[in-house]
Amino acid sequence: MSLFEMAQIPMAEASKLINLDPNIEKIISNPERTVEVSIPVKMDDGHVEVFTGYRSCNSTVLGPGKGGVRFHQNVSMDEVKTLGFWMTTKCAIAGLPYGGGKGGVIVDPRKLSKGELERLTRGYIDKIAPVIGEKMDIPAPDVNTNAQIMAWMTDEFSIIKGQFEPGVITGKAVCMGGSLGRTSATGRGVITATLELLKRHNIKPEDATLAIQGFGNVGSWTAKCAADKGLKVVALSDISGGIYDANGLDPYKVEEYAKAHDGLIKGYPGATAISGDEVLLQDVDVLIPAALELQITEKNADKIKAKMIVEAANGPTDDKADVILHKRGIEVVPDVLANGGGVTVSYFEWVQNLYRYFWTEEEVVDRQEQMMVKAFANVYDAAKKYNTTMRVGAYIVAIGTIAEALKLRKGL
Repeated sequence: MSLFEMAQIPMAEASKLINLDPNIEKIISNPERTVEVSIPVKMDDGHVEVFTGYRSCNSTVLGPGKGGVRFHQNVSMDEVKTLGFWMTTKCAIAGLPYGGGKGGVIVDPRKLSKGELERLTRGYIDKIAPVIGEKMDIPAPDVNTNAQIMAWMTDEFSIIKGQFEPGVITGKAVCMGGSLGRTSATGRGVITATLELLKRHNIKPEDATLAIQGFGNVGSWTAKCAADKGLKVVALSDISGGIYDANGLDPYKVEEYAKAHDGLIKGYPGATAISGDEVLLQDVDVLIPAALELQITEKNADKIKAKMIVEAANGPTDDKADVILHKRGIEVVPDVLANGGGVTVSYFEWVQNLYRYFWTEEEVVDRQEQMMVKAFANVYDAAKKYNTTMRVGAYIVAIGTIAEALKLRKGL
């Protein structure tokens, strides 16, 4: 089963529960447009490498496509189609006027010089420029892409169009029209979802323990926001391994240590060293996978000791693990809800770019929290109403919104 096929499973379950018109399900299940491009790049030594890039626009029923671009050696069309589908779902759940999109380039950016990386980035935008735009499809950062790469993308697109169009890309630096509060938005949203879940289980924040897999941008901000809210983070991991402290880790100090040690947390003083896999198996109230896809599978789902899981990464749990966790009574807040804070603040950035009027960080944080709390309640209530998991509940909310718009727009 491909990743894209796996992603359809909870939507199919949701469709049955709400008796969705099969014609509408077919439309929602397939991307509107996929593009594969070849990007020739002159390398520093003078020879030319040709890289493969992708862009998938899953839906424009509710508004422009929206979704990140990743630079990774394992990028594939199947992956970007899946991530675009999840983004459509995520935007509908959050109540945003967006569809979903995703893009990527097959490359290990660590092997490129800065100049080569810039030429690749601009070349990618040159090739996909006909299918993106402020009101068409809006890229953003993802794995191995950042504010610098978004700046190159924005500049290249503006050159092509002959005018500055900052709304075509989100996740930019503030000086280029980026939004205050964007860098921490995904992690902050994950903790908003965590607090809402704990509230429904009558667990006070100060009594809760967390284990977080991943200490990149999302994982580190999730950990810091957790600490700010009084939650105890007892385990963390990154590509170098994991660390554990029953008394709680200070994510800010861990971050300082990592910055001084090649960005890695291995060897953090005062903590017990554990493997990266062991972080997933800690006996905690909440487990937060914040790394890559397919980390919780049928091979380890029966070993999970956490009472609840809040998914910060995209697709960290496969379909077989979902069944095992549900049977074991472990509640899962799905990625399409939990990590929606990033696209929510990307939407705020886009709105600010279109109006050329910018908000304070306090306004951004307050508006994000309001939208996340409302989205959580909608999904939680749908799951309870249909006696199903929160993942299926999330798709009930999403496809209900999309289906209604499709019926009105297309007369289905």
